[in-house]
Amino acid sequence: MTAGADGRIRPHIFVVWVEDLPGVLNRVTSLFRRRGFNIESLSVGPARAPGVSRMTIVVRTDATTARRMRVQLSRLVNVLRADDITNEPAIHHELAMFKIQATGEERTQVIQLAGATGARLVDIAPESVVLEATASPAKIDGLEEVLRPYGIVEQVRTGLVGMARGAASVMTDPDARKPPKRRRASSDEKGGSHSV
Repeated sequence: MTAGADGRIRPHIFVVWVEDLPGVLNRVTSLFRRRGFNIESLSVGPARAPGVSRMTIVVRTDATTARRMRVQLSRLVNVLRADDITNEPAIHHELAMFKIQATGEERTQVIQLAGATGARLVDIAPESVVLEATASPAKIDGLEEVLRPYGIVEQVRTGLVGMARGAASVMTDPDARKPPKRRRASSDEKGGSHSV
């Protein structure tokens, strides 16, 4: 992949509203696959509007290619709207869970560490604890580094979700922004004749 006009390749965050139908996820991901992009993160869940799902997709690219991808996403069948919120004031979080091998004094240290970092203790077993954290990817990375010396048995991360700040920043209801359908003029309005 080559850099575009600005020459800077970095993660871009796309928020895509789609009709909640079979095959839509495949159609969206195939667009990225055909163009040789690796999807770094993909989260899908129901949107506020009935029958609509909201996808958050993170792809590493340059600004020019990201603009093209947004337009191509918007043109896909079953896609209601696509936005690139990378440069908008937004909140970006992901959920992570870490299973740590810890007994005795180590267990106490891990629990104290969880409290200091904002992570929550969600499970205690005889030889392990499970911590849960919701934060920015950078903070999750930092928590992982701190926990690594204690022995991470297993970890899972949901992938990024993002929401732009402000009421009008990003569409929250896809139907609210659809252009109104044009009404066909009747023959009277067109100046046509009609029989009585």
